[in-house]
Amino acid sequence: MTIHIQYVKMKSSESMSQYVSKKLQKIAKKYSWVIRVDVLFKQENDPTEKGHICEMEFSLPGPKIFAVSNEKNYEMAVKETISDLERQLKKRKAKFTNQNISS
Repeated sequence: MTIHIQYVKMKSSESMSQYVSKKLQKIAKKYSWVIRVDVLFKQENDPTEKGHICEMEFSLPGPKIFAVSNEKNYEMAVKETISDLERQLKKRKAKFTNQNISS
């Protein structure tokens, strides 16, 4: 699995890149068929104290899956985004196994 991390209109953070890579490696072990992950960090001015945005897009067999989170800090945004994507991956895996059984 290839991980591509971008920081939009902000300084890149080596520690954040390592944090995301570590979290995504766990996903890679469970779902070996994930080919590539594009991660995008950006910050918006938000009156609700949020504005730390993390977007992730997973390339895998079939349609790509995508999730985005807007939280108080990037760590929370990463956790929420990965959690959303993991739910989608579980559904996709269930589809794969059901198709293989019925074939």
